[in-house]
Amino acid sequence: MEKYRIQNNIRRLRFDNNEMTQEQLAEKVGVTRQTILAIESAKYSPSLELAFKISQAFGVPLGEVFSYTAIDTPGQ
Repeated sequence: MEKYRIQNNIRRLRFDNNEMTQEQLAEKVGVTRQTILAIESAKYSPSLELAFKISQAFGVPLGEVFSYTAIDTPGQ
């Protein structure tokens, strides 16, 4: 079975939005800065509701913030 992971463009989108800080994004979407850090570094997958809030904070479609991609695994 193929493995997948959620990737995101949050860091780039923050930079493109007047170098928004993790704290500023966290305040906009109602979570802690640590939650944004964990999502941005792919250590935590956001709920669907939070994913939509993040995309709305940037004013872009969900698919521009998050992607679900296959992981290359050796030997397959």
